[in-house]
Amino acid sequence: MNEMILILDFGSQYTQLIARRLRELCVYCEIYPYSKLTPDLLEKLSPKGVILSGSPFSVKSADAPKIDLSLLKSAYPVLGVCYGAQLMAQTFGGNVQPSKTREYGRSLLTYVDKSDALLKGMSDNSQVWMSHGDTITNVPDNFKIIAATPTVAVAGFHVSGENTYGIQFHPEVFHSTEGMVLLKNFVSNICKCSCNWTPASFVDTTVAELKTKLKDDKVVLGLSGGVDSSVAAMLLHKAIGDNLTCIFVDNGLLRKNEFSDVLDSYKNMGLNVKGVDAKDRFLTALSGITAPEAKRKAIGKTFIEVFDAEANRIENVKWLAQGTIYPDVIESVSVKGPSATIKSHHNVGGLPDHMKLKIVEPLRNLFKDEVRKVGTSLNMPQHLLKRHPFPGPGLGIRILGEVSADRVKILQDVDDIFVNGLRNYNLYDTVWQAFAVLLPVKSVGVMGDEKTYENVVALRAVGSTDGMTADWSHLPYDFLAQMSNDIINNVKGVNRVVYDISSKPPATIEWE
Repeated sequence: MNEMILILDFGSQYTQLIARRLRELCVYCEIYPYSKLTPDLLEKLSPKGVILSGSPFSVKSADAPKIDLSLLKSAYPVLGVCYGAQLMAQTFGGNVQPSKTREYGRSLLTYVDKSDALLKGMSDNSQVWMSHGDTITNVPDNFKIIAATPTVAVAGFHVSGENTYGIQFHPEVFHSTEGMVLLKNFVSNICKCSCNWTPASFVDTTVAELKTKLKDDKVVLGLSGGVDSSVAAMLLHKAIGDNLTCIFVDNGLLRKNEFSDVLDSYKNMGLNVKGVDAKDRFLTALSGITAPEAKRKAIGKTFIEVFDAEANRIENVKWLAQGTIYPDVIESVSVKGPSATIKSHHNVGGLPDHMKLKIVEPLRNLFKDEVRKVGTSLNMPQHLLKRHPFPGPGLGIRILGEVSADRVKILQDVDDIFVNGLRNYNLYDTVWQAFAVLLPVKSVGVMGDEKTYENVVALRAVGSTDGMTADWSHLPYDFLAQMSNDIINNVKGVNRVVYDISSKPPATIEWE
């Protein structure tokens, strides 16, 4: 088993970022809700250290999340971040009070005990990021203060004789300029992690585990053409060869020429792939439906029916493989139970009971950028790995209102011009995701001295690391002008192009 750090989540918006930073240090880690902490979990995971996250709660609140710290203290190296530090201080006899001056944003460490193992190598006046309404006002006698800011006397502490630490700032955020120094000190020097968790080591370990788990069993996987399912397929192929059958369904909602292009890519990779043309079936299922969630459900239901019929043609299939990645897993076991559903669009979700297949998810512990790195270590084609994310329901949720064959063709043509334009201008790799949306409105235009009344399309391009937050991309004006001109001149039925400048939050990346 990998050396690992256990991160206990108390509900902080930054918890996943802690995990991301540790992975960047080549240290394996997993996030669990604080409520899952038990002796059995600790025995199962055998962590090298434990990090307690921040929280939107105050430790003074009656409903504040609490854990049995005696399970951790002295038994494992522990780092409490913000709420985690306040919880330790209060539990062991210190005092936490509402801050006289609420401290949010950048601050400077005016005192840094550089002799302490946690802060070794950090600078005087190191910039850190604060985000709390409470503060530790005093600590027990065996707590040594190791950091302070002008307004926070206890910005960091170390419990004497133990590898137990607390800090009231967030080292995981970009604005804590030496946060990675602190985190590396914790995992490398204090927890004694070897920091050798790499994409190549992940491939070796995962392939070996898949061989042991699957043996000679047959596995079926629904390919989407996206990064996650493609990398999952290659890992499984490396482990079990032709015992893996991949099914790529053309739901009629793919990008222009995507079905044939992606099928060719897969076959060149040696995968056992079956393409299924089900365009008419999906369009029939979507007829008359305009509500976004109803469209998603119709697409999902039809996909399951098509996938089930194809899977039943393969004898003795025992496993269903999915490209689930770590953010999906974390959200399903969040601090307050399953996260609120914003949208539902997994390619395979809610399998029919009669399929009786066991699930295998080789990527369930990886973030999106790590999936791409694993794909690179598998020598997969870069055009597949760098492909922008594409939603399970495809263009069905980029056509606002009813979906029809004519409206799909309009959007495919618009999207093709936009995406290829990004490639031609060397902009494709500078954005996280780019696409076009067909709006359910028409506008007046003038073409060749004649008045037109045609469709409006919106172009969307965003920058992001993992899709959880995103900012709109500031594409060059001359590029956008060229795209508008090319789209209106070449796509019959469109006479107006607009550009979406909304960020996530408050908007989402997709429009539906």
